[in-house]
Amino acid sequence: MKKTYKIDVDCANCANKMEEAAKKTPGVKDAVVNFMTLKMKVEFEEGVDEKEVMAQVYKNCKKVEDDCEIFYE
Repeated sequence: MKKTYKIDVDCANCANKMEEAAKKTPGVKDAVVNFMTLKMKVEFEEGVDEKEVMAQVYKNCKKVEDDCEIFYE
């Protein structure tokens, strides 16, 4: 399953850090952060709880960029 989230981040370098942190999160098959559109596309592994995985993605992103935000729809 793929899902797109709106994000708030200050710079392209920070967006790259968020992308790498998301990709390393268990349950995430792939993640792409687009700084220009302020969106994060996440592809989840089969059978995972998307909300639990995104909670961990958020925690991991906060470790590398503490003023970032991910908005859940």
